[in-house]
Amino acid sequence: MDVVKLGKKGQVSLPAAVLRKLGLEGSATLLIEATDDGALILRPAAVYPVELYSDARVKQFEEADRLSASDAKRVQKALRRRRR
Repeated sequence: MDVVKLGKKGQVSLPAAVLRKLGLEGSATLLIEATDDGALILRPAAVYPVELYSDARVKQFEEADRLSASDAKRVQKALRRRRR
């Protein structure tokens, strides 16, 4: 068990051996949880990039998803059969 010291600004540095054991790098994002008994739990967090779509890009998605005329007819025909 390693001992770490809380810095003046509330920062904690994790020992290099712990980082290596967990396969983490110094810039890793972690989730922290405080338990009712006073323990702290650190878990690696997955961070995914977020893409914001422009109106033009949304239009491209809609056009790519649009049904052809023949597919639209088949869907309408199948829906009519289901309603009977």
